[in-house]
Amino acid sequence: MTAPSKFDLERVPRHIAIIMDGNGRWAQRRNRPRLYGHKVGVETVQEIVECAREWGVKVLTLYAFSTENWKRPEEEVGGLMSLLKAYLLSELSKMLKNSIRLTCIGNIEKLPGDVRSVLQTTMAETAGNEGLVLNLALSYGGRLELIQAVKKIAARVQDNTLDIDDIDEELIADNLYTASLPYPEPDLLIRTGGEARLSNFLLWQASYAEICFTDIMWPEFRRDAFASAISDFQNRERRYGKTSAQIKSR
Repeated sequence: MTAPSKFDLERVPRHIAIIMDGNGRWAQRRNRPRLYGHKVGVETVQEIVECAREWGVKVLTLYAFSTENWKRPEEEVGGLMSLLKAYLLSELSKMLKNSIRLTCIGNIEKLPGDVRSVLQTTMAETAGNEGLVLNLALSYGGRLELIQAVKKIAARVQDNTLDIDDIDEELIADNLYTASLPYPEPDLLIRTGGEARLSNFLLWQASYAEICFTDIMWPEFRRDAFASAISDFQNRERRYGKTSAQIKSR
């Protein structure tokens, strides 16, 4: 396993989350249909997943389809679902070979039946893999996730199996979609495409994530750009509310 000279392989973020933005705009600037950008974006996914596995990342969460994305034109949504299904079918053998475990967060009941079936089969077949966890955020929204967590906790208070004073950060985290991940909170959150917002992504979990916004569109965010983002992460000081002096004295 080799790492680019840009960063220290011993200090790679355990969990990296990525908002894969810019596919449609990238294609339109080339006078191509938006779906063409998404197709090229799948190639980027393949390369970034391989880099994450090679460099020792434990969890890679990719924001593949948001709750708001259902509002897009029907043709684009259908194309995205077809690309997702094709990706899962084509990558299963590679996941098994490289011990990649596929997981998913979001309201997957909204996905088309055939896509949901392939997704569930892929997750089941890779469940025993112990390498990189590839976590896809599908039909995902951070606010919806929090609402559902609050409802589950409220139901326990209502049926007297939980005291309201026992509600704390740990309990809330235990009721989020990400609770089963080995590292539920991302150390590094990357957004491509030139926008600088979270767009309803991992609102609770990203509270202390280092955030990297880049102008590079997702179809062009390849190995070197990924390495640069990790290098930038390693050059930051993570204080968690403490002072620099406190961090350095440890």
